[in-house]
Amino acid sequence: MESCVRSSLPILSVRDLGFTYREAARPALGGITFGLEAGELLVVMGASGAGKSTLCRCFNGIIPNFLKGDLQGEVRLLGEQVSRMRVAEAARTTGLVFQDFESQLFATSVELEVAFGAESQGVPREEILRRVKELLALVGLSDLRRRRPATLSGGEKQRLAIAASLSAAPALLVLDEATSDLDPVGKAAVFALARRLTSAEGARRAVVFAHHDAEEAVEASRVLVLGEGRPMALGSPAEVLADPAMLSEQGIMPLATAAVCSALGIEKRPLEVEGAAELLLSRGLHLAREAGRAWEERDRARADKPGEPIVEVRGLTHCYEGGEPVLHGIDLAIRRGEFVAIIGQNGSGKSTLVKHFNGLLRPTQGGVRVGGEKANSLPLSALGQRVGHVFQNPDHQIFAPTVAEEVAFAPRNFGVEGEEVEARVAEALSAVGLAGREGEDPFALTKGERQRVAVASVLAGRPEVLIFDEPTTGLDARECRGIMSLIERLNRQGHTIIVVTHAMWLVAEYADRVVVMQGGRVVLDAPTRRAFAEEEALRGASIIPPQIVRLSRRLGGTALRVAELVEALRRG
Repeated sequence: MESCVRSSLPILSVRDLGFTYREAARPALGGITFGLEAGELLVVMGASGAGKSTLCRCFNGIIPNFLKGDLQGEVRLLGEQVSRMRVAEAARTTGLVFQDFESQLFATSVELEVAFGAESQGVPREEILRRVKELLALVGLSDLRRRRPATLSGGEKQRLAIAASLSAAPALLVLDEATSDLDPVGKAAVFALARRLTSAEGARRAVVFAHHDAEEAVEASRVLVLGEGRPMALGSPAEVLADPAMLSEQGIMPLATAAVCSALGIEKRPLEVEGAAELLLSRGLHLAREAGRAWEERDRARADKPGEPIVEVRGLTHCYEGGEPVLHGIDLAIRRGEFVAIIGQNGSGKSTLVKHFNGLLRPTQGGVRVGGEKANSLPLSALGQRVGHVFQNPDHQIFAPTVAEEVAFAPRNFGVEGEEVEARVAEALSAVGLAGREGEDPFALTKGERQRVAVASVLAGRPEVLIFDEPTTGLDARECRGIMSLIERLNRQGHTIIVVTHAMWLVAEYADRVVVMQGGRVVLDAPTRRAFAEEEALRGASIIPPQIVRLSRRLGGTALRVAELVEALRRG
């Protein structure tokens, strides 16, 4: 769709922008200046709390019209000062997809959700129908046009929110962490969509994309890095993303290509795998033969540790009410002490599968055993004591007014009383690094801290098996490392860990074993290194391995961590 934009004006102009929320101790933004022309894609990066969402809200009038505070400098859309525009006026020019995208979905069907933006602008009916058809095809939801948004998966809802924001044909599209619930292929597709929206012939549009991951930002026109609300870097991807030390300092996961070259003392740092591989090979750097043998020995030692099966699935089929089967005859055994990652596209059945392990769902056919006993024969309270489930969104799990009460709920629900409850609360909060914060309101904490409260609330029940559904969604690199270090420590203490995730770097660095799902079936089940070497199977399941794996495969091996590859190259 084309935007009606006056060709002589920049889409967005930001000058000396600063903002302090009412009663806040320090500014949320300060000293931000840049311009954005039609055809540009700007990626805004930074740690949680760096000011990315605040900046996005300045572009459509939410700040200062709804969120009050001290606004300095100016933001202009097509030459008009946003602070002087009503939000409804700004919405004609700016489409915004929130980080909490579910909060902006309200219609009774997918197609009505997409139609609303155009309807609110008084667009003729024929044009609305054309836009709905075009946008649903663009985000891959054409077959779901009559579904209720509430019945969609998280990734499908996210794509729907993007389509709905494009309905009014805005000149500026702002995506605030708009790929957090998408699988790797889905993320790549959204970035491809963003590039297509800015580069299409005749479409004068710009896109601002607030994002945590550096790999997709390679395709941006420019990258802006924020730190505590101030600009730390602004430039082309080649200028900004080639500095792994700066990115790490700002809570951003560096590119593996740049990190490897930096660790080897190479000043030139290609951002993409092919370029980095060619550079390393041209310098005579290759994998030492003994590196592969050492990796295999390390993997075998890890594989020998787990014990007998603790979760067993036989012939598991599941159909949601009135629908087609979501799971098709799955056979799977997870052993005591394992760290298993379950991966696959959005809608492949990952979350549906693990919800059978603690009774949140019951099989349509087949069965599940936990600790040798049929799950169907156990009360839900007994299953809950054996298998704990930490949901993707901690706000779907937290409900109590204080941290201590939240964490105490599970043991009390299981019949624990008195001093034993207090001991479990103290133990769980200590394990997640929240000791001393018992009296705080969990909803006043950061996303990462709320995630830790959710983990502690499950830990207090002392389950043998812990399921984490997308534990790093929406977290910056430091928070990701923090929560994964906690999960790794729990695994070392004897807990069986099952992680459902789209974060392939997480799988490579932490999991012992990978289960790949596609279309409700298990298509690959192998130790992590071997699984990532199965390129054809992964490609068939639309899985994109992390950069470090793709780079090492180009060099003749399968490294799972930057340090692994650097060590092997130094020996070669």
